[in-house]
Amino acid sequence: MSTILALPCSCLSRLAMSLTLAALLGVSPLAAQTKNRDDKRDTKTATSKPAATDLDAGGVAEARLIEIYNLIGQGASKEAFAKAEKLANELPNFQLAQLVYGDLLVARTRPVTNLGEVPPAMAKEAAGTLKELRDESLKRVKALKERPVAGTIPAQFLQLSSAARHAIAVDASRSRLYLFENTATGLALIADYYISVGKAGISKTVEGDQRTPLGVYYITSNLDPKSLKDFYGSGALPISYPNVLDAKRGKTGSGIWLHGTPPNQFSRPPLATDGCVVLANPDLEHIIRTVAVRATPVVIAPQLEWVAPTKAKAAGKGFEDALFAWRNAKTAGDVNQVLNFYTSDFNSNGKNLSQWTPLLRGEMAKTKGRTIQLKDVSYLHWIDSTETMVATFGEVAEGSRIGWTKRQYWTRDGGQWKIFYEGVL
Repeated sequence: MSTILALPCSCLSRLAMSLTLAALLGVSPLAAQTKNRDDKRDTKTATSKPAATDLDAGGVAEARLIEIYNLIGQGASKEAFAKAEKLANELPNFQLAQLVYGDLLVARTRPVTNLGEVPPAMAKEAAGTLKELRDESLKRVKALKERPVAGTIPAQFLQLSSAARHAIAVDASRSRLYLFENTATGLALIADYYISVGKAGISKTVEGDQRTPLGVYYITSNLDPKSLKDFYGSGALPISYPNVLDAKRGKTGSGIWLHGTPPNQFSRPPLATDGCVVLANPDLEHIIRTVAVRATPVVIAPQLEWVAPTKAKAAGKGFEDALFAWRNAKTAGDVNQVLNFYTSDFNSNGKNLSQWTPLLRGEMAKTKGRTIQLKDVSYLHWIDSTETMVATFGEVAEGSRIGWTKRQYWTRDGGQWKIFYEGVL
């Protein structure tokens, strides 16, 4: 039996209180626990980083926390307590795990009816933090109970080329990030993680609004952790906000990253960042080891719609027809016919349609009489107040060994798909 279980009820209550208070204040809970066990013991040793364990793997800590919840629900309090104690000791910065551990200690002396069972005075003083921890708990449990139907994918991923080996989708409503592998048979969900978004929520529009942007983005780089402050944890993966659609709408701001947490904080509340998407460090480390820079799309949505791959393919058929009709027009060599595929407010890196048309003419003159081939085609679907397709592909003239990798943004214009941006990557 655990030495803690053998303590008198009064000691258990004091220990539970100190653990709960430590969790609410964000200090090292192990220090509080150790002080109650032996006031003369060196707390520095107690709070040192635990040896590497299976917690090094992304998502494992959360799975262990949910297992504890399940055991509590099944009435297996002794087993739940043992696992909670072990998790709290191994991850002294996991506030939510520490709060659960404190509640299980309280349950040794009296019934517990709510997460974070603390006296009214403490609950009032730390009401904000307690609410955040409860919100985090609810988000984790809900997302893990209400799983996507097996084999379904987010509706935005209509087609990904084999060059994109992975894809990421964020569901802000669930505080969840989903990581996919692009296999020979299609997208496969390989992991998902709890995340935090902006303090003011989602739908970023201006610099400093503390909101997380919504849209289709790409990972642009992998920042060296040594160049970052401890605040960003194990590293950072910047994404391409503002994208072309954002810029067209006049949205401002920059520096939106996927990044980790500071050493004293395993995870952050659901609404806690200045606009970035924040993960626990083990989860971020797994993503960093897995995804490729510049090739990995990141969809951030208010709420993901999960569909069968066949439905996604059918949804993209009309756009695919338009894309290849554009290709056929370029192959035919009729500039005016090609221009019919572009919107009147087209922009390409600062050039409007009339300024950009000479570049198109020159490009078509070089490939005249040769079939244009589109290779490694990807297109992602985004719907909000308008409907947008983000297409990426290699464009190579028949007989050529090299070509351009292009990205186009298409929109519905009078019921037809048309291009409002085109650029070479």
